[in-house]
Amino acid sequence: MGNLRSRAPLALAAAFTTSGVVHLVRPQAFASIMPRAIPEEHHTTLIYASGLVELACAAGLVRRTRWAAAASVATLAAVFPANVQMALDAGTGRNPGPADSRAVAWGRLPLQLAMVWAALQARPGRDPG
Repeated sequence: MGNLRSRAPLALAAAFTTSGVVHLVRPQAFASIMPRAIPEEHHTTLIYASGLVELACAAGLVRRTRWAAAASVATLAAVFPANVQMALDAGTGRNPGPADSRAVAWGRLPLQLAMVWAALQARPGRDPG
């Protein structure tokens, strides 16, 4: 278990890096999952901002900085409504590609708990054993 705990923040950092880059390079990929309660004129700005935050969290997780665990958990909480929107829209044709699958969309929601756990393993003074 200690090995998993020590590697979990690095796995989350890899996921954040991948997602952050996609947010910046292809923001339109996330447009369909933006919660409808957020005005459309703010979508692109929020997509870019979340991408930058994910990249910052990835760097912090790799370096095990003091703020990385808390910032990563906060980021996961902030993007959770978009994941819920994706799940609610699954099967309607609103989501592009595999994201339109109910199994994929709903399956992502509990994955958020594992990602929060991974982030918490980066807390300073955390004994990986």
